[in-house]
Amino acid sequence: MDVLTDNAGLFWQGFMGTVRLMCLSTLLALALGILLVSLRISPVPLCRGLGATVVTVLCNTPLTVLFFGVTLGLPMLGLTGADYFTLAVLVMGSYASAFVCEALRSGVNTVETGQAEAARSLGMSTMQAAVLVVFPQAGRAAVPPLGNVVITLVKNSALAGGFSVYELFSTEKTLVERGYAVAAVFLWVTVAYLVLIAVISTGFRLLERRLAVPR
Repeated sequence: MDVLTDNAGLFWQGFMGTVRLMCLSTLLALALGILLVSLRISPVPLCRGLGATVVTVLCNTPLTVLFFGVTLGLPMLGLTGADYFTLAVLVMGSYASAFVCEALRSGVNTVETGQAEAARSLGMSTMQAAVLVVFPQAGRAAVPPLGNVVITLVKNSALAGGFSVYELFSTEKTLVERGYAVAAVFLWVTVAYLVLIAVISTGFRLLERRLAVPR
């Protein structure tokens, strides 16, 4: 218990670092995911091919490789303006956007084709039909898999600690260097992750119930 009480400020700093990283990465992932799913359901073959290619590359590239590619590759290209936290948000948000895209696309598949056809018959463009008719309905079905994407982001944030980003897992390295027992430090770090994931799971469960369609 002394590990926690004596270093409460340090744990809180790492916890909030993880929360900030998760929130910003989630916002970026949602924005890019909506763009990607728009490409994937586009009636234009070139757009569909581009969306499918981007999703395939991101889904099949290890996150660690993306971290190395961005943090080491950008400086080699002379792009050194962004700090490591910003780069971590960029990497994690881009990586998660592929899974957000697939979650939304699975939701789109639950929407009857007649819904989009009816919207277009009223004079809406394909994009208007998608944004105003299809996506709102698809979002309900996509809530559970989107929750899993956010939870995965929380766990993946530990990788950012290896790239000079101070977050929850980085607390472990700092405290071990100060001489605290590894097992005790890992215990409290694990508890913090479990609390954060439990809060996210509960929030998405409540959201799923609220958006559920009565049958």
